[in-house]
Amino acid sequence: MSLSSSILRKLPAAALFAAAIGLAGCSQEKAAVVQEVVRPVKVVEIGEAQATRQLHYSGSVRARTEMNLGFRIAGKVTERLVDIGQHVNEGDVLARIDPSDYELSVKSAEASLDAAERQVETVDLSRKRAEQLYAKNFAPKSQLDQAALSYDQAVATRDAARSALAQAQNQVHYTDLKASKAGIVTATSADIGQVVAAGTPVMTVAVDGEKEVLIAVPEMDIAGFRPGKAVKASFWSDDALTLDGKVREVAGSADPQSRTFAVRVSLPNDPRVLLGMTANVEATVGSKAQLVSIPLTAMAEKDGKHIVWTVDRASDTVHPRPIKVANFTADGVAVAEGLKQGDVVVAAGTQFMTENLKVKLSGDAAQQSASAADDVAATSSLR
Repeated sequence: MSLSSSILRKLPAAALFAAAIGLAGCSQEKAAVVQEVVRPVKVVEIGEAQATRQLHYSGSVRARTEMNLGFRIAGKVTERLVDIGQHVNEGDVLARIDPSDYELSVKSAEASLDAAERQVETVDLSRKRAEQLYAKNFAPKSQLDQAALSYDQAVATRDAARSALAQAQNQVHYTDLKASKAGIVTATSADIGQVVAAGTPVMTVAVDGEKEVLIAVPEMDIAGFRPGKAVKASFWSDDALTLDGKVREVAGSADPQSRTFAVRVSLPNDPRVLLGMTANVEATVGSKAQLVSIPLTAMAEKDGKHIVWTVDRASDTVHPRPIKVANFTADGVAVAEGLKQGDVVVAAGTQFMTENLKVKLSGDAAQQSASAADDVAATSSLR
């Protein structure tokens, strides 16, 4: 038998009962301490509702004018003299097609013109002979009229042959595709050996001059964009580069596939802005509803609905409140309904919140609450 067992047998029953009650009391005290633990939370206080909202859309920098150049005649491409990204000047030859058939057409037209001129000379002699005979009364008036008519017909044939020759010569010139304005080649649609039809786009040239940003705006925001509206344009390639732009054009109808409207924003001339750059266009538009902003971490979901956890300052407890989200911004979430100025919202750790959970405030709202309490205490001491 151990020493401890012998000691317990010698203790009176009253002492054992008292010890048991003491142990039970300690357990209850520990349980009470656990229940009284409060959870510290970071909170934010809802400020004044915003009457405007910021819209951000990404787009690409492009030239205001882009020309799709093609040959005015059909043929087989024999030369392509420029590449994508190359700068060209007005009148530069960009590509050529085989001129053989068109040069033969010129020779044929030259021969036709020569024959027509010889015909004019022949009928002119006949007309002059008929005039002489008629003047001596050796030929009737009808013969003179017929000779004059033949001469006029021969002259018309000669003029038509001249026009045909000029047209054939033009077609030879059209075998060279030339740039009508200075710019940068942004695309090529045909290469050497390809047979192209007349008017088929072969190259695209972005004309030097004004640049713009093309963005796609959804239907719900298009009312905020009108020609002449001032916007800000920033660029991914240079965080320090921000330009003032203006809306130049708004599409009259939505794209049938994306259901968005094309909006073109004009940019001031700046050598740092290059074609193809990615730009972010920021516009300020009026808000139909008074929106308040909260951090994204403050929003939670319950029963398929968006909620936030608000803090009751009187009892330092949290309660769920449903909200209506207007949109998501770079700074957080814009809320249209469910919150008002002065509400205190849990900004982080929403997954640990439960109804009537006791919390300890931290963050800006806690500091404001402490300042308000100090003001009340100071007022009471003065009284």
